[in-house]
Amino acid sequence: MASPVHDITTLLQRPALQALSAPLRRSLSEACGYAGAAAQEGMPDAMEVLADTLDTLTTLGADGDAVLAALLYGLPALQPTLGAAAGKAVPGLADLLEGQVAAAQVWALHAEQARSGSTEGLRRLLLAIVRDLRVVTILLARQLARMRAAGALPDDARQALARLTRDIHAPLANRLGIWQLKWELEDLAFRYLQPQVYKQIATQLDEKRVGRERYIGAVTDALRAALAGHGVHAEVSGRPKHIYSIWRKMQRKQVGFDELYDLRAVRIAVDDVAACYAALGIVHALWVPIPSEFDDYIARPKANDYRSLHTAVVGPEGRTLEVQIRTHEMHAQAELGVAAHWKYKEGKSGGDAFDRKIAWMRRLLDGAAEGAGGDKALAGELDAELVEDRVYALTPKGEVVDLPQAGTVLDFAYHVHTMVGHRTRGAKVNGRIVPLNHVLRSGDRVEIMTSKEPEPRRDWLLQANGFLASGRSRDKVRAWFHKLDRARNLQAGRELLDKELKRLGLHHADLTGAAKKFHADSVEDLYIQVALGDVGPHQVGRALHEEQRAAAEPDTVSLPVLRPPRRVAKPGKSKFTVQGVGNLLVQLAKCCQPVPGEPIAGYLTRVRGVTVHRADCAAFARLAATSPQRVLPVEWGQAGGGYEVDVQVTALDRKWLLKDITTLIAQEEANVLDINSQGNRASGRVHLRLRLKVADFGQLSTLLGKLDALPGVEDARRSG
Repeated sequence: MASPVHDITTLLQRPALQALSAPLRRSLSEACGYAGAAAQEGMPDAMEVLADTLDTLTTLGADGDAVLAALLYGLPALQPTLGAAAGKAVPGLADLLEGQVAAAQVWALHAEQARSGSTEGLRRLLLAIVRDLRVVTILLARQLARMRAAGALPDDARQALARLTRDIHAPLANRLGIWQLKWELEDLAFRYLQPQVYKQIATQLDEKRVGRERYIGAVTDALRAALAGHGVHAEVSGRPKHIYSIWRKMQRKQVGFDELYDLRAVRIAVDDVAACYAALGIVHALWVPIPSEFDDYIARPKANDYRSLHTAVVGPEGRTLEVQIRTHEMHAQAELGVAAHWKYKEGKSGGDAFDRKIAWMRRLLDGAAEGAGGDKALAGELDAELVEDRVYALTPKGEVVDLPQAGTVLDFAYHVHTMVGHRTRGAKVNGRIVPLNHVLRSGDRVEIMTSKEPEPRRDWLLQANGFLASGRSRDKVRAWFHKLDRARNLQAGRELLDKELKRLGLHHADLTGAAKKFHADSVEDLYIQVALGDVGPHQVGRALHEEQRAAAEPDTVSLPVLRPPRRVAKPGKSKFTVQGVGNLLVQLAKCCQPVPGEPIAGYLTRVRGVTVHRADCAAFARLAATSPQRVLPVEWGQAGGGYEVDVQVTALDRKWLLKDITTLIAQEEANVLDINSQGNRASGRVHLRLRLKVADFGQLSTLLGKLDALPGVEDARRSG
């Protein structure tokens, strides 16, 4: 560490501050002068700790933005004074400061949990709520500085700081591969948490240091001579072993200190990959190799891109010796904390989201090291790279619950416990009551309100209602209903399916064919499948449409002269394909307004070309009976553009009803073409008739389901 720092003036002379622009350094000096002694009041750390943090950031090649954010967090009295100047000079400064504040909340959660062991969830929560990953390097540098100064703290405070380091910071440094910090954080935490064991191993290392150094010196001299004799240019050095790493290996292998062979280890760095294998051959020719201890991470790199050759040999004096061989480039990557050399020892993969974060950190550090403006080039990638695949919410006690993206409070309840989910009747998020389909964000604190008896609802299984994003949660709901008696499931399934088919105008359809399609022995069995969530009502509706389309095709009468199908407009842009004719005007029948996905048929009029009807349209049936020769087979084309359909909504008249309906329609990417309303003062209800433009049948079905779920809406269905 550099010379002691006792005041802000000395602090501002640290090399780390040279990463700031000259105008910003002047503004910082002026702010310090203006704040005076008040700048040091309320500091979360001593001045020495702040100075050490800045020095470590310099070692890591951190940019000026990270340095300034660490300084301002350490001297909060400067933030109001610098204010606009710093924010204008560093656009991302707010995210860097907010990330440190968010991290302090995670530290508080760790203190609440004491020894509960939920540290993996806290680490993931931290990375999920930090929008700029450079915050992690600031946090690690600060924690290392605090641990170096922990000897002056009271025992309780020192123990708490060491536990936090062991549980959060050291694993983060490990997972992000920041080697310079990882080993020292581990050793310092181990020193304070298990002082007797630490002292014992340190003493044993010290007692044998002279002999070990003499042995490694002889080995490296022999290796250099052998490599040079074969024309291989290489750097050979002893590889340091750290106390915590030694203790972990003793625990894992259940052996004593004297039985650890890799206390004697050397590393060979060469110019290229070919030289790696040449050096390996020389080592094996020089000493007898141990076959079970050879790993080729160059030919088969680790998932984290770590590359090196590992071997063990019986060296001079019959002692086992570990040898690592890599190129200078591979070594530089590992030393920068880029290849995550220690990640594979952790035993668990970080998942895709963590790998993306590690890749981002790798590019960030490489760019900073090369002075290629990597930070600025990467700024635009932050939003995409830091998106988590998971959401980390908190229980009232601060325990972390891992949910899928778009997880709801109901998903949260089922992840806590199955019976909590079954008994859920309401929820609070951050102290505010929310609906059960409220989507959670990382860091939300959730309180589930339950009833005495479990009463899950069947509409939780309908995807359109948005109650459950997790398949695991839906399986638990299905399992509950599987246990109910057949009569109750039959009745519930009938009600669910009838409601959906009425909305779609299919309530008179025969369900026998649909039952066979879903491998149900009868219509009653189909109802039970719907009740249990094994088959969705929308799936049945789709099957009925396909069945009607197939049934309608043999009954249509084509024109006398048939030719290959021909589109009525430009290829790829027509809504319909009419068999046997071309260059005709084609339009949707206003009586039934078919939408894509429904069975349709065409009728050749005298003056308006071909009108397209739903296959079950009553008006079309009358026309076909009168003039069957005018019936034309018609199919839906590929072109979009939307289709008009009338929808009627019955609801209790309330404030903001129309706003909620139109907002929902807009969110579902449908268009409102016309709205008519008719109120009934006696009943307090309003009847709305909307003409909408939808893309296809599936969008219409989803939209009707969500309209029906709006507060106060009693019925939403298709007209006609």
